[in-house]
Parts: sequence; C-alpha cells; structure tokens
Amino acid sequence: MSGPKPPLSHPSIESAASASVPTISIIVPAYGLAHLVGETLDSVVAQSYPDWEAIVVDDGAPDDVEGALGRFAHDPRIRLLKTDNAGLATARNRAIATARGAFIALLDGDDLYEPTYLETMLAAITADPGLGFVTCNAIYFGASRNGQLFSQHVPQIDPISLERILRREFNVFITSVIRRAAFDAVGGFDPALRSAEDFDLWIRLIEGGWRAAYVNAPLSRYRRRAGSLSSQTATLLRYVALVYDKAAHRLGDRPEAAVAREMQHLIERQLACVEGEALVLAGHGRAGLDRLREGEPWRRSIKWYFALPVMLALPGLARPVLAARARFNREI
Repeated sequence: MSGPKPPLSHPSIESAASASVPTISIIVPAYGLAHLVGETLDSVVAQSYPDWEAIVVDDGAPDDVEGALGRFAHDPRIRLLKTDNAGLATARNRAIATARGAFIALLDGDDLYEPTYLETMLAAITADPGLGFVTCNAIYFGASRNGQLFSQHVPQIDPISLERILRREFNVFITSVIRRAAFDAVGGFDPALRSAEDFDLWIRLIEGGWRAAYVNAPLSRYRRRAGSLSSQTATLLRYVALVYDKAAHRLGDRPEAAVAREMQHLIERQLACVEGEALVLAGHGRAGLDRLREGEPWRRSIKWYFALPVMLALPGLARPVLAARARFNREI
C-alpha cells in the first residue's frame, strides 16, 4: 500500500463516528514526559478524524504528568490512567484493558501525529478485515536526523511478511494502528520484556495468522531524544535477542524458525561489539577488546578487519580511536 489515502469515506467508520463508543483508542505512555506530552496531545486534538479517545498512562512517573494534562480537562476524550511502574509493556496493556475502541493506536508521549494520521490509518485497516495492524513511515525531529524519514535509516520493504519482519527488512514503526481483536487474540504485549516489546508483538501477530499493511507516507513525527530508551543500545539488543529466541521456540518446524535463530546469533554478535566498546571506553581495554573480538566486527565492516588487530597489538590506541568513533556516531 503506498501513498496517503483520500479523505475518509469508509462507511463502517462513518457510522461508528456517531456512536458514543469511540472507534479508536489512542494509548499514550508518558513516563518522564510531562514536559512533552502536551505537545503530543495537541497533535491528537488536531486530527481530522474526531471519533477517538486518548488514554494517557502515568505509570509511577517521577514528574507531573497529571499537571501537564490540566489544559485538556475540557476535552472528555482525553483521560489519565495512573498506575504503579511495571514497565512500558504493562503500562500499555493496562491502558488497553480500559480502552473502548475497536482499534488501538499507539503514540509515545513524546511523538506527534500528522493531522490526517487517524483518518488515513483507519481507512487502511478497515478496508480489509484480515489486517491485524497497519503501520506507516515517519519523520525524525529533535536531537538528530531532523527532517529525515524513518525508512531512510531502517528498511520498510513492502509487502510485510513474517520473514521480512524477522530479518528486519521491514521495520514496523511504533506509531501503528492495531485491530483490538487481533491484539487480544495474541495476548497483548509481553510484560516480561522491558524493551523490544513492540517488535515481539508484531512477530506474534503475523505468526497468529493476521496480516499487516503499510501506508507509505510520513504520517507521524518521531522525536529523537538523548537518553531515550531507544538509545540504550545494549539493553535493547539483549531484549531483541530474547525476542528472537522465544520466536524460534514458538515457530518450531516452520522455516521462519531458522531465520529467527540466525538473527538471534547476529544480534548477540552486535551485543558483544557494543559491550566490548563500552568496556574499552570505560578503561577496561583488554577485557573490552576480548569481548569486541567475540562480536566479530569484521563481518560488518572491512575497516574492522584492519583496525581490530592493530588495537589488539597496541591496546593503548583502542580507547581514543573508539571515543572518536562514538563522537562521530552521536552526530549522525
């Protein structure tokens, strides 16, 4: 599916719009985002499609999320759910348990919708009852990559299939719309995952026989923040490896099980490289270089084929070289 949809005209959505129960429930986790969630909700209020509810989750946040919602008190479509802190997966599950819509829209508390997001995504998912979820492209803004597309940095090769998701040939952007029946059928987000819980959900939805569609248009804005969860690379890689391991066990004799296992080993090598570099930068040169060698970085770049032997022979060079590399990567 490519290009934005024309103005909403699907009869099932139009008829639902007049009902008291909203068609779609927007889930907005806001832990530590009191200073940004108001801007996020402004983008929701500005939607061309009006039949929604937004559930903001304050799961034990250290800042004043409730206070940030004060200026939206007049809008009954926006409500706050306060819970204890048990991780992002649990926060989303708890909010979705209270949601009334037949569709679930995900929106992190620092990201933004473009004005036609709901209209376009609902038209896409209601066009085919076999679709479990619909995703889209996005535009980066914030600390880096301003104005660049999500798909410029991670592939989104249509059509979506289980193998393509496993191989990361299609990367599902988190700001997606999920059919509630599909979400419930697979048991929601896995609360054991403190990261990569969305990646795990997309895999299980496709495993479960639901299909997915891609709207090839930047319908949302993805904020890049220093210190955000997605920047904690080692933690993310550990959970991604776990997701692959679980998928391989579930898939059993299916051919995609071999793909999951292959990707698990790839991620584990990446993790070794990340942990090795961190050790070197922390002053543990020999231990870091040994861990880095376990990751076989020369598989990723010919530069490592020449650089790693030099670092092993002259460990004192490793820390300044890797520090310069880290500074360069932060600027990208």
